[in-house]
Amino acid sequence: MTEAHTHGADELCEAGQSLYVRALRAGRVRADDTDEAAPCLVGLGLLQPEIGADPGWLRPVAPASVLHRLLRRSAERIADERRREERLETAFAPLIQLDGSHTPAAVNPTLTVLGDRERINQAITEAMADATDELLAIQPSVNPRSPEAHAVAFVRDQALLDRGGRIRTLYQHTQRHLPLVISRYEQLRGDAEARTLDEVTERLLVIDRQVAFIPASRDRNLALEVRHPSLIDYFVTVFDRLWHLATPMYPEAVQQPSLNGITPRQRAIASLLVDGHTDAVIADRLGMNIRTARVHIAKLAATLGSESRAQLGYLIAESGILRQVQVLGQEGTAE
Repeated sequence: MTEAHTHGADELCEAGQSLYVRALRAGRVRADDTDEAAPCLVGLGLLQPEIGADPGWLRPVAPASVLHRLLRRSAERIADERRREERLETAFAPLIQLDGSHTPAAVNPTLTVLGDRERINQAITEAMADATDELLAIQPSVNPRSPEAHAVAFVRDQALLDRGGRIRTLYQHTQRHLPLVISRYEQLRGDAEARTLDEVTERLLVIDRQVAFIPASRDRNLALEVRHPSLIDYFVTVFDRLWHLATPMYPEAVQQPSLNGITPRQRAIASLLVDGHTDAVIADRLGMNIRTARVHIAKLAATLGSESRAQLGYLIAESGILRQVQVLGQEGTAE
């Protein structure tokens, strides 16, 4: 097979079809032509040497005859596979009975690893197609460079809302003013709510409290499809507690108040600084780039009159701004 012909032996490429038509019309073609242009013709049996003739020439075989032969081979392969399936079932039947793995839990596994983004999205789409009640979602970040993925998610979310379901989504505060997020809620019609927090967990989707999807790798190229009732209940409990701590974003946005000239984002940074985290960790935890995090740290230091990193931690503790945040949080989340 030439470098240009990397397809299987049972496939007829465009070059092969063109050469075969020429052979049918002329009654023969040179063997050298097939070697260079379409070796698949010989492999399929569409061309063969003439008995007692010049071996440099090949004559075409009737296409109906070739088709019949290929279909017969295909039927034989299928029959062989079916016989193999029967032998496997016979061999495994007593083992399954002995192990007891024929229970419903084994037939419908509670944890399934999804191996690539296409399969992950397909599984989510299938679960959403059957949903009628509710989607709970935690979205730590929104990627503006994947408009196709956002379009697919919008369609399936709107379909759930059209069926009378509701959607509740948690984002980080840094996502509140992203055009992509704002546009999403301007277009969705139905019972959709969104709130934000300084920090959220990794991505989580819980659909109808029956199935959940969580990342299984840091790059999110692997995911777990979870159907275990205890795990689902745990995810829902975590979501509900975060939801009550979060600041409303949609349909009615509520802004956290500034305290003594210190913004909510600077208070979140202050909390992480007191815990001893580096600038890089703070940026990652709060969903911002490290340059933005350092700008906020500098403003916080200027507001508190700090001249060093060590002094900044001390002044944060002495200012009482973190205690004030706790009091506000308790008052603002009572429901």
